[in-house]
Amino acid sequence: YFNQLKSHLEKQLQPVYFISGDEPFQQDESVRLIREAAKSQGYTEREVHHVDRSFDWDELVHSAGSMSLFAERKVIELRIPTGKPGDKGSKALVAYTSQLPEDNLLLIVSGKLDASQTKSKWFKALDAAGATLAVWPLEIQELPAWLKGRMQVRGLQPTEDALTVLAEQVEGNLLAADQELEKLRMIYGEGPINAEQVLDAVSDSARFDAFALVDVALQGDAVRVSRILHGLKAEGEDVLHVLGALMYQLRMLEKMANAVSKGQNLEQVFKQHRIWDKRKVVLNAGLKRHGLKRWQAFLLVAGRIERMCKGLATGKPWDELLQLTLRIAGVALFPLTAEQIATR
Repeated sequence: YFNQLKSHLEKQLQPVYFISGDEPFQQDESVRLIREAAKSQGYTEREVHHVDRSFDWDELVHSAGSMSLFAERKVIELRIPTGKPGDKGSKALVAYTSQLPEDNLLLIVSGKLDASQTKSKWFKALDAAGATLAVWPLEIQELPAWLKGRMQVRGLQPTEDALTVLAEQVEGNLLAADQELEKLRMIYGEGPINAEQVLDAVSDSARFDAFALVDVALQGDAVRVSRILHGLKAEGEDVLHVLGALMYQLRMLEKMANAVSKGQNLEQVFKQHRIWDKRKVVLNAGLKRHGLKRWQAFLLVAGRIERMCKGLATGKPWDELLQLTLRIAGVALFPLTAEQIATR
């Protein structure tokens, strides 16, 4: 698990690490921790290879067999966005693990794996030779505890209300959350933090905020949706960060809609998800506008946009994101069938 990685690295460094998942902050943190641990143990050289269709797997063999000019230990990083090395790559990885180079550490970073990939021969070989770690987006009920731990490391002592407010603001975007925590530390210094202080700090954020976009869409304000999204793009905001904020809420809304469709009381659903009172009005508007199947379709579209951002599908992410948020707001520029969602 991600929260056990640091203590693991303090005890023993494995010759192989495989980090997979679709939560970028935890993935980047994992890679950083492994790099730092490796460097502290003499792995001062690093090679990075990006695996795509044109990648020559002989490069891994060559890199593993080549000696540094200064005979230094080396970290070999493979970036595999799809998590699919192909036949040649599968054989190369299995061969690598069968004869592990003494002075090399292999670090592989990939996208989320499906069940068939985790049962593959190459994955099992990597798992047996070292350590594998899958990172997942945090559930809404897990976020306050995560925030509390990160705040305590910075010397901040949050109240329960402060954690609730902060969790509502960042909506599962861990990168945005970490940035907010650093801002709180810079503004208030070490010590207690209450909900009012969090709200004051958040109100100083940039005018075009990614999370405001989600709320505006749920409220059905199509004009503001368009204005905020164009503002985010103009300010150079990473489209993946904006999409991440949206996907987090879409997952939550899909779960809520599913519970309601099974006859569960909406107020009870809000309680289960620890929804702040002021937030209930916004979420209620979205749940009334769209049913379960629509939220499921929105998630499929968001997944397609994510693949565009990573170069795994064709299209213009910002344009598609605008169309999706407008649909959430209740404005359909054109109908979109389930088949189109899967194939566009």
